[in-house]
Amino acid sequence: MGAKAALLAFSDGDLRAVLRDAVPSDVAAAEAVVREIFPGAEVTAAGDTTLEETYPPDRVTHVTVLPGATVLCDRQLVLDRPSEIPEHLLRIGAGRRIVMLGMHSVVDWLCFAVWENGRLIRSLGLSPDNGIEENIGDSFDFERPFWAGLHPVEPDPNWEDEDPYPLPFHPLQLGEEALNSLFGFTIEGALTPDSVLAEDVHMHTFRRS
Repeated sequence: MGAKAALLAFSDGDLRAVLRDAVPSDVAAAEAVVREIFPGAEVTAAGDTTLEETYPPDRVTHVTVLPGATVLCDRQLVLDRPSEIPEHLLRIGAGRRIVMLGMHSVVDWLCFAVWENGRLIRSLGLSPDNGIEENIGDSFDFERPFWAGLHPVEPDPNWEDEDPYPLPFHPLQLGEEALNSLFGFTIEGALTPDSVLAEDVHMHTFRRS
């Protein structure tokens, strides 16, 4: 698996439906969001991209502002322990649903979290090196087969002395399910007829300094 993602979204309802119907957003509105998210930063427009680019370089933000949702891709916005989200982001998302999701294939790291009207209802952060760093709230339906042991990491037959994988499932496999359930698309997972086509979701790019 080579998936990487750094996503934060604010939505008024079903984010997946909004992304399926996405149209190009206004660049001025997008820049205003970046300035609000990163107060005091110098922000420079740097072209356009799509939601396929879920893991931009450091100090680069991709953003789209849609009717009913704002979605950002930025490494600084995802946390090992999502409950430590900065207070100003909760204020920005007041009255909306906030969704955070991060994955990094190099270290098999995953985090995701959902807030409803400012209340954290689910947060998970884990990796094989650090174990389960945060596990708050009831598991979502898409998680339950993983916690039930239905998706174990099978040992590599070419490594006779390999230690068992330290988690009951692979974080990136769960991450693809989380991405599909919460955002409506996947990076390496299979598409369905109602999947969001990430390459069709236009985003603006900004550099921060």
